[in-house]
Amino acid sequence: MPDRIKLASQAPAAIQAMMGLESYLGSTDIPLSLKELIKLRASMINGCAYCIQMHAEVAMKMQESPQRLLALAAWRESPRFDARERAVLALTDEVTLIAGQGVTEHTYRQAQQLLGDALLAQCLMQIITINAWNRVAVATQMEHDCR
Repeated sequence: MPDRIKLASQAPAAIQAMMGLESYLGSTDIPLSLKELIKLRASMINGCAYCIQMHAEVAMKMQESPQRLLALAAWRESPRFDARERAVLALTDEVTLIAGQGVTEHTYRQAQQLLGDALLAQCLMQIITINAWNRVAVATQMEHDCR
C-alpha cells in the first residue's frame, strides 16, 4: 500500500479540535460500555479496521463479553442487548448511514424516550465523532498495531 499522509502531522490543529470532542465525550453520562458499542458498531458499518481493533480491545478490557461483541454485527436479531442499547444501536446505524433514509422519526423518538434529551444529545455527539474518526482512519489507511 502506498504511504498516505498522517493528518496529525499535516493538520495538527484539526486533530486537536477533534481531541476536544473526545475530551467533551469523556465527561458525558454515557456509560462506558455503551460508548464502546457505539464506536464498534459505527466502525463495523464504515469498515474501519483500525477503530474496530482499538475499540474491541477497550471493550474486552472493560469485561465486555466476546459473545456480545460478535453479536453486534447482527444486533437486531440478538437477544444480548437491552432496550436502551437497541435504541442507541438503531440511532448509530441510521446516523452512520444517514444518506439512506436519514434518522427516522421512530428511531429518534424511541431513543429520546429511553435516553432523555441530554443523554440523546451526548449519544448523537458520540456517534458523529466516531464517524469522523472512521473517515480519518479509512481515508489515510491507518493501521492498528496488532502485536
